[in-house]
Amino acid sequence: MNSRKDQLNAFDRLLTIMDELREQCPWDKKQTLQSLRHLTIEETYELGDAILDNNLEEVKKELGDLLLHIVFYAKIGSETKDFDIADVANEICDKLIHRHPHIYSDVSVEDEEDVKRNWENLKLKEGKKSVLEGVPQSLPAMVKASRIQDKVAGVGFDWEEPYQVFEKLKEELGELQHEVEVQDQEKIESEFGDVLFSMINYARFLKVNPEDALERTNKKFIKRFQYLESKAKQNNQNLMDMTLSEMDVFWEEAKRL
Repeated sequence: MNSRKDQLNAFDRLLTIMDELREQCPWDKKQTLQSLRHLTIEETYELGDAILDNNLEEVKKELGDLLLHIVFYAKIGSETKDFDIADVANEICDKLIHRHPHIYSDVSVEDEEDVKRNWENLKLKEGKKSVLEGVPQSLPAMVKASRIQDKVAGVGFDWEEPYQVFEKLKEELGELQHEVEVQDQEKIESEFGDVLFSMINYARFLKVNPEDALERTNKKFIKRFQYLESKAKQNNQNLMDMTLSEMDVFWEEAKRL
């Protein structure tokens, strides 16, 4: 691994390159906070994919792309004299020190749950009106539900045991089934949302990240379905003309791979 001096030199090199690109490259000169936003979101998802695939070489590359974006935003901020990279770094350093009094002050904690509760209480003392203020509105619904549940659990609004959450999930499934039988579409959607919310909550008690779990299933399904497609092609068969039983033969083969 690189020494701290080498790490700082590498960061200084990146800052210098960013200065040069912003000054000399037509594309880089044109960028704004707004124009970079969707690219940053895309890079974040690419990093997430690399992490799920446990591809550490890609993780390194995607982290570099995200770091570039952070430096890019800070450079733009410095041009408007609102903030620069030092302000960005010092801001997070100050926050980390303030929110970890069990490290930098005399507060005692027993476990990570104590740390999370202290974190949320400190945020309220800083002027936050709600523990849910820190949940971005633009998050995908599943991620948002998970963050909401984490936040409220941090201040003690939570179930005590996993079986209680599972019982709640079964209750919500029963309510969904009732509305399906009644055929009230609006209530079906509402109850379906409650089932998903309960499932995500149960995942938290099982120490499972629901987003990661679903994405792994997505990848697994894609791999198996593409195997099915390839086998059908090898046999000069068209999926549209195959029966479910015929497709299931290849599907079961894919599951054994």
